Amino acid sequence: MRQRWSKQTILDAAVELLSASDGDEFFSMRKLAAELGTDSSSLYRHFRNRSELMLAIVDHVLIQAMHGYRREGPWRARLVDLILRSWDAYAALPQLARDASHYPGSGPGSQLVIEETLQALTDAGVPEDLVPEWYHRLVTLSVSLITAHAAGRSRSPAEQQQRRENFRVITLGAEPADFPALARYSSRLAPVGFSRESFLATVELVLDAVPARS
Repeated sequence: MRQRWSKQTILDAAVELLSASDGDEFFSMRKLAAELGTDSSSLYRHFRNRSELMLAIVDHVLIQAMHGYRREGPWRARLVDLILRSWDAYAALPQLARDASHYPGSGPGSQLVIEETLQALTDAGVPEDLVPEWYHRLVTLSVSLITAHAAGRSRSPAEQQQRRENFRVITLGAEPADFPALARYSSRLAPVGFSRESFLATVELVLDAVPARS
């Protein structure tokens, strides 16, 4: 008799499969079914298609990322905590992060992140009519940088090396007479990339601009 997998088991297996992937393998329901030792029909009992599955995976990941979160401390520290929880969760799942903008989540995990972000902005004293705007700014920034980081990680070592070499040629080969600033700083420039530290530094710059009253 064919085993019927629970939604929780399927999502756990999906996260494990995504974690093991190097970022450039296409995640599919067929691969997930094979990982579970079954066929795709077992998954379609819970998810109508890949998009619905991906939305559920995102929400599952966010629930795990929010484990232990407490609405305590200053608003800014809470926002940093929320944003870094998302960064750390997606950092382990580059393939999922690469598509983060397409799959915003569809359940309580996503609702919890949105709720706590809005609450932190409200507690900061941001005018009520500006809270949605600042929520969207923070989410757009975070998702964009998380996606860019994931895209970089999904390149093969050879592709990454070629990218660095191309950048070196472009910058170090600049004519000082035509590009004086580029020539001046070329030896200290590197291809765009984001570490956790640079991600946080960028977020802090945006938080500096939040129209907080407390």
